[in-house]
Amino acid sequence: MAQHTEKSKAKLRILNAALESGALSQVERILNSGLPPADIAHLINTSPPKARKVIWDLVDKELEGEVLQYLSEENQAQFLADFSTEELVDLTTELDDDDVADILQQLPERVTQEVLDSMDTQDRARLEAVLGYPEDSAGGLMNTDTVTIRPDITLEVVLRYLRRHRSLPEMTDSLLVVNRSNEFIGTLPISKLLVSDPLQTVREVMSTEVTIIPATMHDSDVAKLFERHDLVSAPVVDANGQLIGRITIDDVVDVIREAADHSLMSMAGLDEEEDTFAPALKTSRRRAVWLGINLLTALAASAVIGLFDKTIEQVVALAVLMPIVASMGGIAGSQVLTLVIRGQALGQLSNANFRWLFNREIAVAAINGVLWAVVIALITLAWFQDPGIATIIGAAIIINLLIAAMTGAALPLLLKVWGIDPALAGGVILTTVTDIVGFMSFLGLATLFYL
Repeated sequence: MAQHTEKSKAKLRILNAALESGALSQVERILNSGLPPADIAHLINTSPPKARKVIWDLVDKELEGEVLQYLSEENQAQFLADFSTEELVDLTTELDDDDVADILQQLPERVTQEVLDSMDTQDRARLEAVLGYPEDSAGGLMNTDTVTIRPDITLEVVLRYLRRHRSLPEMTDSLLVVNRSNEFIGTLPISKLLVSDPLQTVREVMSTEVTIIPATMHDSDVAKLFERHDLVSAPVVDANGQLIGRITIDDVVDVIREAADHSLMSMAGLDEEEDTFAPALKTSRRRAVWLGINLLTALAASAVIGLFDKTIEQVVALAVLMPIVASMGGIAGSQVLTLVIRGQALGQLSNANFRWLFNREIAVAAINGVLWAVVIALITLAWFQDPGIATIIGAAIIINLLIAAMTGAALPLLLKVWGIDPALAGGVILTTVTDIVGFMSFLGLATLFYL
């Protein structure tokens, strides 16, 4: 496996060098001579827009479908726009149902229906079963390529049945056992099938203690189940308990990666599908909204400062020390906010344990508040030789850290109740709160003390 990976990396290095030199014939040869489709897709995703089109045009038609499933949604949509209905049908013939569903969801409804109408009855029925569920659900994530058996047959019959197949679906670690009504009743692990007495029946050796996933379960909850139980695959059932598909670990890895991308990019106000090499105008348009929101919050903080302009004029040291108060509150609040958002994502937080976490964070903020208030007060005293300013900034630090902890802990839960993504909006709101509270407490105390 490691050797294969190194060979792919070496090919990619040669491919990049050939692209830079304009040796397109060499590029075409490398692309279509055993380079994994995932690596080809990676090369396209990480290339500037003009180079993407060149690379895609050099990919063999037989490989296009495999490459397409690994492309980003934005690149998928760009290349799909050039395909006819017939070409789309041919393109998706060899792909898994969940991958085909992901591709079709990028297309207009009219085109999607044309593609479905062009398929044979069996393929269309399987694909419609996936498309009938939301994209972020277990039903939208599943494959319908299940290998099912009945409980009353012998293992010898099962082995003969399997030998009739050219190959088994990828990630097949177990055969799924169903009754005559197609209701799921258990699994027969391949490992157990190979070592058991061939004369035994499936019922005698099958496992009934299996993690079953409802089709309506959210994909993030599916990922948690796979992580918790170390699953390779899991059956998916409908509301009636009938087997409709299975989810495999490769699909769950995609969910985890997308969730991680979402958390990281949202904290900067970016979409998880943000194209690293998108044109400047397109990128600037997307980021302008976030910058506008940030401007409004900055204006709010500036307005608070403006309320105490006379105090600042009399005590210039206040202007020097203000960033310290705001920065300490912002950092402390961000630590708590990140912790709580992570707890939400992992399903660790509930009404039962939130109160304990909230109280813990208040205690931590109080300890750190007193500690750093003393440190900053001593530095201020040595700097300005003014005990009053030293006392004021120490008190402001304690107040801001306590408010930051309260806000960071409670904000994600409130945003979730209001239907707002905490990862997207939490940071902006928290920064605004800590800036306003920090300036208000620091300058307000200074006004009371000096005026």
